[in-house]
Amino acid sequence: MKTGAWMRIVLVGLLALAFAGLDCGAAGAGAPEAPWQHPAFPGQTRAPSMSAGVRFQVATLARGLDHPWSLAFLPGGAMLVTERVGRLRLIGPGGALSGPIAGVPKVQSGGQGGLFDVALDPHFTADHLVYLAYLEPRRGGAGLTVARARLVRQDGGGSLEGLQVIFRAQPAAAGSINLGGRLVFLGDGTLIVTVGDRFTLASQAQSLASDLGKLVRIRPNGSVPPDNPFVGRPGARPEIWALGVRNSEGAAIDPADGKLWLIDHGAAGGDRVIVAEKGRNYGWPVIAYGVNYNGSRIGVGTARRGFTQPIYYWDPDIAPSGMVFYDGRLAPAWRGSLFIGALRGEDLVRLTLNGARVLGEERLLGGLHERLRDVREGPDGALYLLTDSSRGRLLRLAPVR
Repeated sequence: MKTGAWMRIVLVGLLALAFAGLDCGAAGAGAPEAPWQHPAFPGQTRAPSMSAGVRFQVATLARGLDHPWSLAFLPGGAMLVTERVGRLRLIGPGGALSGPIAGVPKVQSGGQGGLFDVALDPHFTADHLVYLAYLEPRRGGAGLTVARARLVRQDGGGSLEGLQVIFRAQPAAAGSINLGGRLVFLGDGTLIVTVGDRFTLASQAQSLASDLGKLVRIRPNGSVPPDNPFVGRPGARPEIWALGVRNSEGAAIDPADGKLWLIDHGAAGGDRVIVAEKGRNYGWPVIAYGVNYNGSRIGVGTARRGFTQPIYYWDPDIAPSGMVFYDGRLAPAWRGSLFIGALRGEDLVRLTLNGARVLGEERLLGGLHERLRDVREGPDGALYLLTDSSRGRLLRLAPVR
């Protein structure tokens, strides 16, 4: 890292909690939105505070980003970063910020809409393909779209060439709320796309004739894998892999077993962690924790036969976004933990896990007072975070030895 970047280091805190690992009350406890609701099993919500006792420091690597949404590491340590307004930028290992990369597709920005996730092809070193999720203007409104293109690096920047749209979520709709937009490659090389329910069309999350409120699974070229669960069912869109989600803005693969985990925005008091599986129905909007924003109850309650429960939920909610499993060597005490950026919660949440059970929570960056949009593990074992504002920053969080 360049000296100038290190001079921007901000010590957010050296955490050495004397009661690491002890039950110090529920993490982030507050008045629940739905106090009459009860978890389906012990530990499904309000896990105790549980510190790993890791001391760390936070450095600002780059600033001046307009609502950055996602980042991906390139070979050699540079990063691709999306800005919601429709820009893709390169950030060098030392924090140098490029101008906008040419060739990005036209996006519809405003509200929650714009340019979302960026992901590298599993064979990027050979094909140089990158994938972008974005809100595309269309007849009848706009819709979540995924395109891929070849990244051509140039001095201080680059361009996208041969852009190809590989997926368009149907139907298009007016508005720019609950869009999804996260991309993750499964171990078999297929691509999962999270598609939000568009808020006003929440009931379509239960319809197999609509992509809204779904997890979609496609091949990298956009074709549908023949083993998708609803292939051949009359009236069903064959790309659907799972259903009943609201607005999943975080997705990550557990390196321990290759399973896909999701973070799904609920309404008020219904944010949830899901272990996603083929063909499952996660219930929205028939069942949910929390309440509607006007205080009314959602659906039929919190459980019903045929719907899969989340492994964890927050009430009050934290507005979760990006997530990553920590598998690095810089902080052995963090290995196997799930890190989640919080928007409303303005924090970095660490979940201690035992398989698919949450044992405890740790809140790490509350003193920062910034919305955290994405969190990724870098090739150096540090965590890299994006702050969600018109003056967004790229942060590097690294343990102190």
